[in-house]
Amino acid sequence: MARLTLSLVIPVYRNEGSIPDLVRALQELNSALDGAFEAVFVVDGSPDRSLDRLREILPDAGFRSKVLSLSRNFGSFAAIRAGLAAGGGDLFAVMAADLQEPPELVLSFRDALRGGHYDVAVGRRDSRSDPLGARIFSRAFWGLYRALVQREVPRGGVDVFGCTLRFRDQILALNERNSTLVGLIFWLGFRRVEIPYARRTRRHGESGWSFRRKVRYLLDSCFAFSDLPIRLLSFFGLTGMALSIVFGVIVLIARIGGRIEVPGYTATVLTVMFFGGLNSLGIGILGEYLWRTFENTKGRPDYVVFSRVEFPGRSLSGDLG
Repeated sequence: MARLTLSLVIPVYRNEGSIPDLVRALQELNSALDGAFEAVFVVDGSPDRSLDRLREILPDAGFRSKVLSLSRNFGSFAAIRAGLAAGGGDLFAVMAADLQEPPELVLSFRDALRGGHYDVAVGRRDSRSDPLGARIFSRAFWGLYRALVQREVPRGGVDVFGCTLRFRDQILALNERNSTLVGLIFWLGFRRVEIPYARRTRRHGESGWSFRRKVRYLLDSCFAFSDLPIRLLSFFGLTGMALSIVFGVIVLIARIGGRIEVPGYTATVLTVMFFGGLNSLGIGILGEYLWRTFENTKGRPDYVVFSRVEFPGRSLSGDLG
């Protein structure tokens, strides 16, 4: 079997505390892969000392690595795209810097991909060691995602994946703004395999995956991969028109029959408010689609690399603490 080099892409944002443990885990991966390994760190405008810590530790880490620093925070999707573009391996994988996904999952990706039977391997999160509130919210989030966007996404969601060089090239060719990586992975298709794993407890810092970012992620996914909002708007509009015709006929008959002495003020106000709100909702939904179309026509890059440093890898020495 041919010896394939694996490029591991790691987006970094507010991960200063986990850098030493992360590098130790990557040293073990490098040994397990017999040196056919490189790590590509993408510091996505992180406000802490993550970039400084990487530059201090990596020269003596013992494995090949690249550190890209983006000019500002462009988001995890853009950071992953930057890392995929910079990687020089035959196989690729993506892993979070907080170590909540087990590093051994990268080896499972490699084993699944190198046989030539699959083009992409996604991590299927079967369990998670997170607080109860986070688990409930995650279950609701991915339930909505499966219902509104893509039903083939695993119930526990997807955070990490591995792929072949061919699949990597296809991902980079889809130059879309305000889209989502998970959506593109499943939209592309190809030969896909799911690798189960258990999500670990976060040991350092706090997650940057805020409620606002989750809502934005769900909206981007829905507008980028589904026409459901437009279909719902059309449904409500047609339903409202049908009901208005029925009610209009009823009111006309009652009026002719002399059963209405005083026009109904409340019914009139409620009807006007309902259809006024429906019109505003329709304008907002159309605006979301138009804005995303406009963003994709600007031709701006998804990210801007401020600096790039490469470390060839030497024998391990020094203290990673």
